[in-house]
Amino acid sequence: MFKFTKTLLSRSAWKGPNIVSLPLRQAIEKGTPIRTQARAATILPQFVGITFEIHNGKNYIPVTITEDMVGHKLGEFAMTRKSVVHKTSK
Repeated sequence: MFKFTKTLLSRSAWKGPNIVSLPLRQAIEKGTPIRTQARAATILPQFVGITFEIHNGKNYIPVTITEDMVGHKLGEFAMTRKSVVHKTSK
């Protein structure tokens, strides 16, 4: 059975972890990525090896879940801001 870790319980104890129902069975069988806008969803151990397409406000960013990501939020891996590159004058 699934055991909650300290990182999963970083929210208030009475709220519990933010777990969103996602079509995992469909993604595992077909191998298609899961498109989601639930950036606040907590990554569970069942997600390891599955590819998610996480919405960053404009595009869907493909992210493959690894063991190191368990306990974090999906939104942490889809940056919402571009890095600015300033022109240099010659």
